[in-house]
Amino acid sequence: MKLYCKVVALALCLALLLLLYLVVGNSEDDDDEEEPPLPGARGSPRAPLPSGSRRDPLAPLLPEPHFRPIPAAAEREAEEAAAQVSKRQQQQQQQQPRLHRKAGRRSAAARGKFAPERRPKDQKLPLTRPSAPQWMHLAVVACGERLEETLIMLKSAVLFSNRKLKFHIFAEDSLKPEFERKMILKDVDSLLYVDTDVLFLRPIDDLWGFLKAFNSTQLAAMAPEHEIPKIGWYSRFARHPYYGTTGVNSGVMLMNLTRIRNAQFKNSMIPTGLTWEEMLYPLYQKYKNYITWGDQDLLNIIFYFNPECLYLFPCQWNYRPDHCMYGSNCKGAEEEGISILHGNRGVYHDDKQPTFKALYEVIRDFSFEDNLFQSMYYPLQTKFLDTVHTLCGRIPQVFLKQIERTMKKVYENRVIVNVGANFRL
Repeated sequence: MKLYCKVVALALCLALLLLLYLVVGNSEDDDDEEEPPLPGARGSPRAPLPSGSRRDPLAPLLPEPHFRPIPAAAEREAEEAAAQVSKRQQQQQQQQPRLHRKAGRRSAAARGKFAPERRPKDQKLPLTRPSAPQWMHLAVVACGERLEETLIMLKSAVLFSNRKLKFHIFAEDSLKPEFERKMILKDVDSLLYVDTDVLFLRPIDDLWGFLKAFNSTQLAAMAPEHEIPKIGWYSRFARHPYYGTTGVNSGVMLMNLTRIRNAQFKNSMIPTGLTWEEMLYPLYQKYKNYITWGDQDLLNIIFYFNPECLYLFPCQWNYRPDHCMYGSNCKGAEEEGISILHGNRGVYHDDKQPTFKALYEVIRDFSFEDNLFQSMYYPLQTKFLDTVHTLCGRIPQVFLKQIERTMKKVYENRVIVNVGANFRL
C-alpha cells in the first residue's frame, strides 16, 4: 500500500513538471510571433515590456521572456510593401494632370456630341423666356363727323387681329399746340397709318409682316392709286410730280419711323438732302396751289424724288370703289380677296356703292358677344343679294373670300383649339 502511494505521488510530480514545461514553451513561442513594428520603427528591436505588465496570471512565476529583433526577411517585405505604396501614390499624382488634359481635349472635340460642356458649380444658367409679342401701332386722324367711321375702323382691327394693338388717335384742334411742342411717337419704331374710312377684313398681323419685306432703302409702303393709267386720277389730272405711272394712295401707309427720322430726302428746293421735318412745310409752300388731295399729294411728290424709299402694296391691301366701279381691275383681290376695304368718296353713307355700305353696316352692328357666322357672315350674304345690279355687287366672292378665311381661323383658334384642349384626356 505504501509503495502504491509513492508511485502515485511520483506520477503527479512528473505531470506537474510536464505542465510547467509546456506553459513556458508556449510563452516563448508567442513572443516570437509579435507583429512587426510600424514603418517608422523599422530595424529597431522592440523594448521589453515592464515587469508585471502582462495579463497572463502565470507571468510572475515565469522567467522574463526573451525578445528577438525582427527578421531581415520580414523587414525587407515591409520595406518593399511601403515602397510599392509610395510608388503607386507617385504614379497617381503624375497621372492626374494627364487625365484632366485628356478629358479637356475630348470635351473640346466632342462638345455638343457626347457630353454637355462643363460649367463652374456656382454658375447659373440663364433663364430662357419666350419673347413678348411685338406691339402693332395703328394711327388715325379723327375729328367731327368722322367719329363713327373711326370707331368702326378700330372695331374691325380688333375683331380680326391676333397680336396686341396700340392705337394713336389724333383729334381736335385744341390738342395741336401740345403736338407741336413735343416730338410725337419718338419711341415708336414702326407705325401703320390709315384713313378713318378703312375696314380691316383680315388680321393686321399680315400687313405688319410687310415690314420684313423692306430692303435697305425702303422706309414706307403704300398701294398704287390705280391699276390702269388711262383711268387713273394722277395720270389724267395731276399738276405736280407723282410716284410711278399712277401715283400712290395714302389711305393705308405702313412706315418705319426710325428710318424716316434718320433719312435725308432728295427734293426740288435745294441740292442737298433734307430731313422729313425740314422738308414738309417748304414743300407745301411750293406746291400748295397745285395739290388737290392734301397730304397724299405731298407724299407723291416726296416719293417722286425718292422712289427707292417706297415699297408698293398689292391693290387688295387698299381696295377702293375705283377697283370695281368701272369693272374689276384688281387681280390680287380676285385671287385672294380684299384684305383692306377703303370706302373713300363717302360710299359708306350713300347708295352709290351699296356693296361697300353693306360691309360697313354689318361690322357696325356686330356685337363682340355674337357669333361671327350668324351675326356677320350670313347678314352679309343677304345684303349682297341686293347689290347685284352694280358692277361691284357682281363679284361678292372678292368681298367675302378673306372674311371666310379669317372667320375660319378665328373659329379654329377660339373654339377648336381652346375648347378642345379642355376635353383632352
